[in-house]
Amino acid sequence: MEPPGTEADPAEVVAAAVRAVPGVAGLYGGLFGEVATHLAGRRVPGVRIDDRGEVEVHIVIRWGHPVPSTADAVRRAVSALVPGGVRVVVDDVAVPGEPAEHGGAT
Repeated sequence: MEPPGTEADPAEVVAAAVRAVPGVAGLYGGLFGEVATHLAGRRVPGVRIDDRGEVEVHIVIRWGHPVPSTADAVRRAVSALVPGGVRVVVDDVAVPGEPAEHGGAT
């Protein structure tokens, strides 16, 4: 149990679940950081949650992992955490030897 006031924001929980999916290299915040949830004093890049609980996640997939099944695994992982629908956008593919931060992946 976490002390009062230190509970993780739903966007942070979603981000952690997405990063844990095999084949996901990271979240993608957009070329200018426009894809994000803005919290007090911080941002969660690559995750948007609207007022209805609908989630949009932008990901970078690791080279060699199938896009459809990886995106579906992300959708299932996030659907277990939120009341609304889940939209997964694959923005990039991380190739071997390329730094994770290339293209904005986090």
